[in-house]
Amino acid sequence: MLEEKKIKVLIDEKQINDKIIELAGKLSEEYKNSNPIFIIVLKGAFVFASHLLLKMNIPLNVDFMVISSYGDSTESSGIVRIEEDMSLNIENRHVVIIEDIIDTGTTLNYLRKKIKANNPKSLKIVTLLDKPSRRKVDLEVDYSCFEIEDYFVVGFGLDYAQFYRNLPYVGIISEE
Repeated sequence: MLEEKKIKVLIDEKQINDKIIELAGKLSEEYKNSNPIFIIVLKGAFVFASHLLLKMNIPLNVDFMVISSYGDSTESSGIVRIEEDMSLNIENRHVVIIEDIIDTGTTLNYLRKKIKANNPKSLKIVTLLDKPSRRKVDLEVDYSCFEIEDYFVVGFGLDYAQFYRNLPYVGIISEE
């Protein structure tokens, strides 16, 4: 049963909060006079995004996209599906994509191309977690809170088969 699995803490709640406060300060300064649009990639990024945006002190817009390449697996299928598209017009606007984790980069590379086709003024990528060792595409990440090794992680919005999103930390499911 999923509920019986043990989780080993990889990044604790305080570490996450400290990094989010630091990142919110940087983004608030960078976009202080530009009213950016933050596009939150659901479902995983909602926890990180809500904590980040609440710490920012600038006018901004928020939009959402539902994108999937994992399903209930621990491995990306490599097939990107847009289940719900953004609704705001991003043409000539500063756009920031908020993602929970960047692994192979396939999903975000696809999303980046799709957004660039709508002619934003600028486009940046922000992620809670980055796994550059797994990258399959050339993808520049503008802001990353934590670089991690090749673990399958859960918590702080990240899930395994839709469980564990509500953990206040990032952890590794123990095989014990």
